[in-house]
Amino acid sequence: MEITAFSIIVTLVTGANLFSFIIFGYDKFSAKVHTGRIRENYLLLAAIPAPFGALSAMLVFRHKTRHRKFFLVPIFSALQFLIFLWFFRFAG
Repeated sequence: MEITAFSIIVTLVTGANLFSFIIFGYDKFSAKVHTGRIRENYLLLAAIPAPFGALSAMLVFRHKTRHRKFFLVPIFSALQFLIFLWFFRFAG
């Protein structure tokens, strides 16, 4: 099995999105049981490299969907999608 740069990037992006999904879910759980929360800035910081996980968690858990600054998450998703398209167009 050959390890390529592409497989490393896919693994890192998948792991980052999974991590983003988990921390958004954890924050929603913490909000329900009134325990320690994750700061909004940290959630947004996690959403920059992993917007698909963050957006998925926002929709699945209905979390942070009314906060204005979290409207950036779909923008991050669109930008990352365009970067992937560009990468596959010129690197493939």
